[in-house]
Amino acid sequence: MIPVIDLFAGPGGLNEGFSSILAKNGSPAFSTLASFEMDEAACQTLRLRATYRHLKNTGGDRRPYYRYIQGLQSWTETLKGPFKDAYELASKHVVRAELGLGERPRVDAHIQKLLGPEHQRDQWVLIGGPPCQAYSLAGRSRRTGDEAFESDLKHFLYREYLHIVSTFKPSIFVMENVKGLLSATNGGQGMLKKILTDLEDLPSGVQYEIRSLTVETQPGEKPQPGDFVIRSEEYGIPQKRHRVILLGIRSDLVEIAPRQVLVPSDRRLTVRDAIADLPRVQSNISTRKPKNEAVDWPAELAVAKRIGAEAFSVHKATNTDDKSGRDLRNWLFRDAPRHVTQHEPRAHMISDLVRYYLMSAKALELGRSPKYSDLEEKFLPDHLNIERENTPFVDRFKVQVWDEPSTTVVSHISKDGHYYIHPNPKQGRSLTVREAARLQTFPDNYFFEGPRTQQFHQVGNAVPPLLAHKIGQQVLAILEAIAKEPHSPVQQ
Repeated sequence: MIPVIDLFAGPGGLNEGFSSILAKNGSPAFSTLASFEMDEAACQTLRLRATYRHLKNTGGDRRPYYRYIQGLQSWTETLKGPFKDAYELASKHVVRAELGLGERPRVDAHIQKLLGPEHQRDQWVLIGGPPCQAYSLAGRSRRTGDEAFESDLKHFLYREYLHIVSTFKPSIFVMENVKGLLSATNGGQGMLKKILTDLEDLPSGVQYEIRSLTVETQPGEKPQPGDFVIRSEEYGIPQKRHRVILLGIRSDLVEIAPRQVLVPSDRRLTVRDAIADLPRVQSNISTRKPKNEAVDWPAELAVAKRIGAEAFSVHKATNTDDKSGRDLRNWLFRDAPRHVTQHEPRAHMISDLVRYYLMSAKALELGRSPKYSDLEEKFLPDHLNIERENTPFVDRFKVQVWDEPSTTVVSHISKDGHYYIHPNPKQGRSLTVREAARLQTFPDNYFFEGPRTQQFHQVGNAVPPLLAHKIGQQVLAILEAIAKEPHSPVQQ
């Protein structure tokens, strides 16, 4: 198996994609030596998933895992016997660490121990995505005028990734970040250009060719910045998630490594492909009271539900029984638990529920998510600038349309669900953790630890595992080609 080290691992989206790839003999092609992550809830998720993976790969008893994630037994009841042994073994591969200068000695020593001396290292892969808050458009807009933003350490966490590259010289690395990296600047310099420049001048002298996964280049030809953007909806992911992904190949392997790119899917997969089969559930009404007390909200909710039911009754579902849809379902349903997990909706204010029912019904009529102008005035939220001509709130509530890929699932889904309204007007609610996970292509047997807010946060921060699987297949093909050719190891 090819060793993998995962930095800034989150809940393990990249890791899951690589770990699910099988070699020609049917065994796992990649083995994760370590996942480094600072968030404890995400670390708990990683430990549990590593335990599942270990039991599956060794033929162990996975029934305790399934009983736990379905809520059929407590963690105390689960952590016994062979499962406990597997959990303790798997947990050694998850390292809670806030990557930075202070943690470098500990992290370096751990990686050194795992990989062994440089002269003994064979092929191995580094994956991961440094935190993106400093590069995302939303993160930058929230800190407009903040003088401390330029010096925020989050701008430079990519250096921790590059430090590992320079020190331990992986055969291949995969580095992921938000599309906002293309326009982000620091000190007047573009951040992507700065990262690429730093990659050309690593302290150890090791060199890498940086390739695009979507645009094939010729030897000596450098990709354009936009070539590094992967538009997930074009590659079998039911979500409009656009990310910058750099594929680095060590210089001594470049001439051997075949030049290939991801193959686009036959069609764009949709929200319907991902979540239509899940059980119908409805939200409870929260105890928070709407500000507009002039509206009889219980009566309006009854009317909105009736409108939603009528809209749904005439709705014609689009047939998705084709290869692309089946491939997604096979991925999501492999080794699925008997009962769907983490599919409990959040409670919402009664006024928001009214809007959810009405807007999802309107979305079926329009074939798009409606704007505030499509609502009656009495249902408008109580924002001071809601009626201004250029109000920023027109998309504050957004319906995920059945027959389109979803909008990008981001970590803000943990704070509220207004931007993730379910398309079925008979349900009138925001998405559940499982639905968000489906749009991110996490298999149904993937379980997110921590409170529900933390679960949403993990899902929104992840790389779609199915996209990672496809990237991993490209990496495996390159490494298999390299293994067949004699070459001199890097001497730098």
